[in-house]
Amino acid sequence: MIEEIKQIIEQDINPQLELHAGGCELLDVDDGIVTLRLYGGCSGCPSSQITLFNGIVPILKEKIPDIKDVVLG
Repeated sequence: MIEEIKQIIEQDINPQLELHAGGCELLDVDDGIVTLRLYGGCSGCPSSQITLFNGIVPILKEKIPDIKDVVLG
């Protein structure tokens, strides 16, 4: 699952975040809980929670239904 998540981040998520000079990386996967770190323009952005819940989470859960939650670390 880890490699699949990394591939989704690289191909589907980061190209969109790069439009705002940012990106995300996988920190951990534990019992279906995915921990990500936002960096660049996304780190500390007031809209980062919106980006996470309206952008990143739906993509990951659609492609990998076994994911229970996605959190920032």
